[in-house]
Amino acid sequence: MEILQHLADGFALSLLPLNLAVLLLGVTVGLFIGAMPGLGSVNGVAILLPITFLVPPASAIIFLAAIYYGAMYGGAISSILLGIPGASTAVATTFDGRPMAQKGQAGLALIAAAVGSFVGGTVSVVLFTLFAAPLADVALAFGPAEEFALVLLAFTTFLALGGDDIFKTVLMILLGLVLSTVGLDLISGQPRLIFGDLPGFYSGISFLVLAIGVYGIGEILWTIEQTQHKPQVMPARIRFSELAAGFRALGTSLKAMASGSLLGYFVGMLPAAGATPASLMAYGVAKSTSRKPEQFGKGAVEGVVAPETANNAASTGSLLPMLTLGIPGSPTTALLLGGMVMWGLMPGPMLFIEQPEFVWGLISSLYTANLFAVAINLALIPLFVWSLRIPLPVLSALVLVLCIVGGFTPNQKMHDVWLIAGFGIAGYLLRKLDYPLAPLVLALVLGPLMEKSLRQALIAAQGDVTTFVERPISATFIAIALLLFLLPLIRKLRRHLLPGRAAASSRSSA
Repeated sequence: MEILQHLADGFALSLLPLNLAVLLLGVTVGLFIGAMPGLGSVNGVAILLPITFLVPPASAIIFLAAIYYGAMYGGAISSILLGIPGASTAVATTFDGRPMAQKGQAGLALIAAAVGSFVGGTVSVVLFTLFAAPLADVALAFGPAEEFALVLLAFTTFLALGGDDIFKTVLMILLGLVLSTVGLDLISGQPRLIFGDLPGFYSGISFLVLAIGVYGIGEILWTIEQTQHKPQVMPARIRFSELAAGFRALGTSLKAMASGSLLGYFVGMLPAAGATPASLMAYGVAKSTSRKPEQFGKGAVEGVVAPETANNAASTGSLLPMLTLGIPGSPTTALLLGGMVMWGLMPGPMLFIEQPEFVWGLISSLYTANLFAVAINLALIPLFVWSLRIPLPVLSALVLVLCIVGGFTPNQKMHDVWLIAGFGIAGYLLRKLDYPLAPLVLALVLGPLMEKSLRQALIAAQGDVTTFVERPISATFIAIALLLFLLPLIRKLRRHLLPGRAAASSRSSA
């Protein structure tokens, strides 16, 4: 009953005219952003974050969360019509969405994606409502040692679940941690890494500057290079007959939607996992449990429903550790975390006690955002198709202007604009060299928290490092982090040993 009361108070806040307006705007903008190849929720939130200073913090986070939600829906549009994922979260949607479009079933695929996204979003928001407060109560027992161990666990999760090259992932995490130390020492106040006493570095490197650079300019440079010879958009016509056929076809995909919702939500809760691995895992589970697995990859409705259900569920799941623990579950929630800090709100267990209206207003807005997103998505599919015909030079110029304005507005320093340009070029080169960018951004966001908690714990323990293993919660996190760190090495060792054993057994049998 207490949860229902909190939720009712949240709806009283989220349904205010201003919050309802920014919610509708955010969902609509997010759908367009998700549909644009090369953009996505991370880029959209990074570029539009500066304009949230025009509204109160509650309205700002509702707007950004609505963009996040809308982009999860929109990513399927270009995946189905073009075969180009609007974002990495929609990669698995192309496996069957594109073949359906090529068979003349683009309308059915778009409907399946929208409804699957709605189901995943609804299930995950209900789970979010049930688990948010209990997890926040558990987090109240956290001290500096537990905070440090939790951040360490977040970084090692990248190694175990990220799927990227281990060495490159570690290198990007370390680079992000180094960039997070630029500025003034938090205890002595001495300047460090200020690159020849440049005044702009005294205030450190803002995560917003880095995010706009690598995800805004860097991604648009990458997109220009990758989409020069892509096919044109296919026309999509949605008829009432297709709508009815779509809902009938979805009746056979209930199992895929259920597994995608649960799997996506709990994978989304893991730091560094996010919606991309959740959607790929859900696709694999749907194929392995389907009665007709041979149809996957050739235009199976389940192959569209499963990843879209999972990536929307994961987007909500990633908000849970961000709000309750202050640990973002994805690059987009890392941007939301940074935005909340800039607005004077500190994510963590105390947020539920000090700012309950804000927290439950955000949670209640997710219900409304989910409903708006599916309605707008179904209604505006022809318009989204038209927007994909915008010439790439026009789109690139528009994104570039937004990046420059968005980076200059918060502090009004040309220093930040030059940094954005530098990070944009660096982000483009890192993408070409196949370096993951998400660990870099998350390390910059979590670096100050990691350093503060490490130094506080050591000062309180008078330099005794065993304090991290003497406390049960921190010792558990460190043990899991160590296991996750060794997991890729164990997998690699097994891959080297198994062929050797197979070869030895074949020689002995001969």
